[in-house]
Amino acid sequence: MRGDGFRAAFGVAEFRVLWCASLTSIVGDQLARLALSILVFQRTGSPAWTALTYALTMLPGLLSGVFLTGLADRFPRRTVMVCSDLVRAVLVAVMALPGAPLPLVAGLLVLVQLAEPPFAAAQGALLPLVLGDRRYEAGQSIHLITHQVGLLLGFAGGGLVVAGLGTSGALAVDAVTFGLSALLLRFGLRARPASLTSSPSDGPGAWLGQVRAGAGLVWRDRRLRTLIALGCLATFSVIPEGLAAPFSAQVGAGAAGVGVLLAADPVGMVVGTLLLRLAPSATRVRLLGALAVGTALPLLGYLASPGFGLAVVLLALSGLFSAYQVTAGATFVRLVPDERRGQALGFARAALVASQGLGVAAGGLVAQGSGSIVGTIAAAGAAGTVLALAAATSWSRVSTDG
Repeated sequence: MRGDGFRAAFGVAEFRVLWCASLTSIVGDQLARLALSILVFQRTGSPAWTALTYALTMLPGLLSGVFLTGLADRFPRRTVMVCSDLVRAVLVAVMALPGAPLPLVAGLLVLVQLAEPPFAAAQGALLPLVLGDRRYEAGQSIHLITHQVGLLLGFAGGGLVVAGLGTSGALAVDAVTFGLSALLLRFGLRARPASLTSSPSDGPGAWLGQVRAGAGLVWRDRRLRTLIALGCLATFSVIPEGLAAPFSAQVGAGAAGVGVLLAADPVGMVVGTLLLRLAPSATRVRLLGALAVGTALPLLGYLASPGFGLAVVLLALSGLFSAYQVTAGATFVRLVPDERRGQALGFARAALVASQGLGVAAGGLVAQGSGSIVGTIAAAGAAGTVLALAAATSWSRVSTDG
């Protein structure tokens, strides 16, 4: 492989630690997410409540992404990641207690998700420092592939694990994975100082100033704004995830079908990421807009009321094109200075996660009100295509100007 390829990235010991920790926690997290989705639908039989519960795993990221991701710049990033993992391990362990009522589990789930954006911001800001510029995008691609494989393992095997261990058992596994991740990071990464020179005890004024500085950095740069807009188009492609349980029931695929539907997009994204690595970096950047359009288009196929098999193909095709998110994320990181990288990544991630959560929640409400799951997904595809065309046009202009 070249000096900027996958092998070169895996040749860095600290990157291997980040990779192992990421895979460990992702599998457990997606297992828990699937368990909760199935549990809520079985108890309520409501697409709206199922989608809203799924959205609870995303929406808290809006608040945390804005106000807490600055921790990744003000404190050592290894410390931020370890503490986030330990907090999540404790909270999920409480969720795993047998007989825990759904309202308590939902409330703890919100707290768990509040701890996730600081971890992701610290990890994302640390990655280019660990790998250097040449190996960074390869590492970013590996990280995304790992995330998607983790989704695949967690979703595809989740139904069997939940059937064997029950909801409490699946949540207990999730708690253990967070603990293992914390141990790997604490003893596998070297200590680094905080990237900002200001003291963590500067007070709330300095804290809010950091938030404003990060927001201003993103808002003033048209390229960063457009990259965030391209990322937020996932609002529409994520809607089938929130409706996977009721759609699977509608076509007679049952609980096992939910895992397959949820795994289709990650499989497509892994394949798309590997294919994109064959193209030069400049070509990948130019293709961002076109691939964003291609992500939404397959969802229009739901107008034909597809059966289970065709639905899986459509979702996999959407995932294939959604691999543009790797290049969009890597380009965003390169454009942001290190001392503001955690906060800027937090804003970007907050926008992405919150928009996905709102999309899932809206999709569930529309499906409940209209009585048509396939119609809701097709409408999401149509809206996503129109907005992707606008974002693609904008990116073509600002990337040429930049």
